[in-house]
Parts: sequence; C-alpha cells; structure tokens
Amino acid sequence: MALTPSNMLSLGTAAPDFALPATTGEMVSLSDFAQSSLLLVAFICNHCPFVKHVRAQLAALGDEYMPRGVAFVAINANDVDAYPDDNMENMRREVSETGYRFPYLLDESQAVARAYEAACTPDFYLFDGDRKLIYRGQLDRSRPGNDIPLTGKDLRAAMDAALAGQPVAEDQEPSVGCNIKWKPGNAPA
Repeated sequence: MALTPSNMLSLGTAAPDFALPATTGEMVSLSDFAQSSLLLVAFICNHCPFVKHVRAQLAALGDEYMPRGVAFVAINANDVDAYPDDNMENMRREVSETGYRFPYLLDESQAVARAYEAACTPDFYLFDGDRKLIYRGQLDRSRPGNDIPLTGKDLRAAMDAALAGQPVAEDQEPSVGCNIKWKPGNAPA
C-alpha cells in the first residue's frame, strides 16, 4: 500500500461548488446542504484498503452527527475506467453494504477533487455554516494493520467543538491513504 497524505487545504477556504451524480440517480450540489450547520465532505472510493478500514466508522459518524445538523457527503473521484471497482454500479453496492445514509457522488471529470485539492482516500473536509474550512485531515490515527482502535477521534473532536460554538483546534494531522487515481493528464502539478 502506497501512503499518500492530504494536501491540507488552507483553513478558512470557501467550499468549492459542485454538482455531481449520486448513487440514487439524482444530482447533488453544494447548495443542497445550505440548511446544515456543518458540512463534511469526504473523498472516498470503494477499493482502497484505507477506506475499507474506516467505512463502518464513517457510516456510524454519519448516523450520529447528521441528526445533530452535520451534513455528510462522500465523493469518489477515482478514474473508473482504470479502476472499475470504483464505478457507479459498485458505488451503489458500497452504499448498500456500508449503510451510508448520506449521498455518495461520482466526480468522473475529477474537477471537484482538484478544486478541493484532494490527494488521497479517505480525505476529510469540514466546513462551518458559512462554508469556510474549519478542519481537514485524518479521521483518527488508526490505519490498516497498526492496531490503533478506530474511533473517529480527530474528526469527532472537530465536529463536537464546532457544534458547541467553540473554535476547532488548528493543530490538525493529515489524512493518509491511497492516492486518488487520476486520469491521464488530470493529476495536479
């Protein structure tokens, strides 16, 4: 497994807009989450061992925090021609298997991943009510094979602080995972 860290987009960055197809067949856009106090954007995919490691915790966090006003959306930006395990049909299967109750979108052009400067799967971005970035980085320190319990501690602390009206700690650790599988000529410079 090759380890790729997050690019750590600057805190305070405005959430880049998007309108992408979901596994439900609907188009989902950034504006669909306007009523939520927080928005978590997670870049994930189906085949990455790092995502497989966290997917149950991600689903559980969605179940716990969505009723508290945190909107969740997951985006798959991998090249589905080169990695067919990540195509829309398999994304639908992933939603069924994991129990994700949040939209799972396909960024086939990879333009959204580039706008967010996403680098790896999983890669997490938490935005406040004004859609300014307040957290980016790891779910927690657990990785496949390192025997650290998977708790979502880092992301959970950021969401809890923001929901309580407290500042989110700026000392944030990058996420680590598989690199986004860029189409030829699409990889950021």
